[in-house]
Amino acid sequence: MAKTALKENTLTETLDKQVANFSILYMKLHNYHWYVKGENFFTLHLKFEELYVEAALHLDVIAERMLSLRAIPTATLQEHLELASIKEASKGASAAEMVKQLASDFTLICSELTEGIALAEESKDQPTADMLIKIRASLEKHSWMLESFLGR
Repeated sequence: MAKTALKENTLTETLDKQVANFSILYMKLHNYHWYVKGENFFTLHLKFEELYVEAALHLDVIAERMLSLRAIPTATLQEHLELASIKEASKGASAAEMVKQLASDFTLICSELTEGIALAEESKDQPTADMLIKIRASLEKHSWMLESFLGR
């Protein structure tokens, strides 16, 4: 019994880290949307908006899943900054640096989602595993597209 509770606790902790990550990502994408400059402005301005809308949806779905599991997601910026594995945007980044940072963030989050999927499957929590698989698939596609934009 205690082993299952430990797994569940680890799973909800993993989910909460993603609540933090998607909160930071949401703000970072807004920053990039507002401050991108250069010849790719029109393309990236729209792409960053598309991505922050999606990040908000992922944030909400993960937090609501936690609540359905009777766990409490963090909900303050301070908590998110302390818990997140990605960092907030830095000032003065070029458009290429913004794209490179997002591709890196998506790759890191995908790695953590893979761990969460394994934990959910060990806990026989198919709804959580399915949710994380869908999010990971979307981020993997975005990461590939961002890397392609950079010519990689």
